[in-house]
Amino acid sequence: MNQPYTRLDKDNAAVLLVDHQAGLLSLVRDIDPDKFKNNVLALADLARYFDLPTILTTSFENGPNGPLVPELKQLFPDAPFIPRPGQINAWDNEDFVRAVKATGRKQLIIAGVVTEVCVAFPALSALAEGFEVFVITDASGTFNEITRHSAWDRMSGAGAQLMTWFGAACELHRDWRNDVEGLGALFSNHIPDYRNLINSYTTTSHAR
Repeated sequence: MNQPYTRLDKDNAAVLLVDHQAGLLSLVRDIDPDKFKNNVLALADLARYFDLPTILTTSFENGPNGPLVPELKQLFPDAPFIPRPGQINAWDNEDFVRAVKATGRKQLIIAGVVTEVCVAFPALSALAEGFEVFVITDASGTFNEITRHSAWDRMSGAGAQLMTWFGAACELHRDWRNDVEGLGALFSNHIPDYRNLINSYTTTSHAR
């Protein structure tokens, strides 16, 4: 069944970063590790750029899953951080759900490790409670392509929208006339080819 086009709205969206933990990152094999970390940090920068409420959570971080990636803690020192003592599905943790609902936002941008568990479970749970869910596929990682596509199929079949961080940023921005330099800098910091584009634009515009 075709679903209507629902746009991301920067005034109605929140970002959930689920289980981007040092131990779990070692399991990610469906995307190059350096590219994956870059994408995660790009999503984090996107959240900061658009001033989106952001919630961080970890699972069993005193065990093999390890601590949250330190860059995320540094980027969001004041964001709600919920270290779950054992719940695999973040939505089973009352503090996490309370933090999500406290944002007042109905659109949830979700990314995490691993895709078929840490992303899929809360995404499906949020959909069941009436939230709109947007999964950032390139900032979510897992063991291999089989498990990734199984998770994507399950989530999209339930109504989640699958996006990349770049697509999400463009949809949130809506119009280049809102700001060129700021978003251009964000893109340049995470996409080398985009840096060339912005450098060319800057050189040309200054020559006028």
